Amino acid sequence: MPLTKHNNSFEADKPQNTLKFDLTHYSIFLIPIMMKTILDKIAENKRQEIAVLKSKYKLSDFESMLFFHQETRSLSNAIQQQEFGIIAEFKRKSPSAGDIRMAADPLDVVANYQKAGAAAISCLTDTAYFGGSMRDLEIIREFTKLPVLRKDFIIDEIQLFEAKAHGADAVLLISELLDPEHAKQLTIIAQSLGMEVLMEAHDRAHLEKINDLVDVIGINNRDLHAQKTDIETSIQLFDYLPKDRLCISESGVKAAADLERLQATGYHGALVGESLLKTDNPASLISKTPVPCS
Repeated sequence: MPLTKHNNSFEADKPQNTLKFDLTHYSIFLIPIMMKTILDKIAENKRQEIAVLKSKYKLSDFESMLFFHQETRSLSNAIQQQEFGIIAEFKRKSPSAGDIRMAADPLDVVANYQKAGAAAISCLTDTAYFGGSMRDLEIIREFTKLPVLRKDFIIDEIQLFEAKAHGADAVLLISELLDPEHAKQLTIIAQSLGMEVLMEAHDRAHLEKINDLVDVIGINNRDLHAQKTDIETSIQLFDYLPKDRLCISESGVKAAADLERLQATGYHGALVGESLLKTDNPASLISKTPVPCS
């Protein structure tokens, strides 16, 4: 017990009645919990889904499924065949927008996209956060002749086999979730299965993870951590993209003027979801011919 000098004598200090709790020593445990983002939560949930998937299937099991041996369609060719290719997306909800069209029928939505002139279709297959499913992917693949992109949070090769077996022509890889070597391995596996790879980044650091093998490079205008969207991301990052590669912009398109600006910048196409799903006239975006590149 500490001693304090009082008038040439020492007396024991009286204990304080108040209880103080010092969080300093516990911050190492609290900070990760407090700073967990939606992307962290999605990735954690995805790892759990993959564990369940691996408990049910071996990779060879997918080879007997409906679409595994069917010829795939080229996403990159479909984009290049149009002046500015639109990948029109089907999803029911998202962490940023909440419920969009929970009762949406993929056949009705895709029929309208196709009629409006979409170059390809993107299908969200994540159930927990986007309301999608592998069945949605199958339904869309059976219905349309357009290339179909499986959009999900792919971090394991079993998801690639699953994608091919359920009808995907291409898959999305997210650079924020993968180290460069892992991304390259997944790219090689996907392409060996006959699928193309769209790999996306949100900033310069993640752009450096994109390997030379991917078929399409995407700039995601949405910050997957903060869930904020701004097409200025694509505008600012364009100069850092390889000019000999097929590059598209993803998310944040709200009007035809946004598409015009993206094409004028030099992009070959765009992936558009929420804006199309919220309009009764998707042709107002898809069929609008952007201004020619300068």
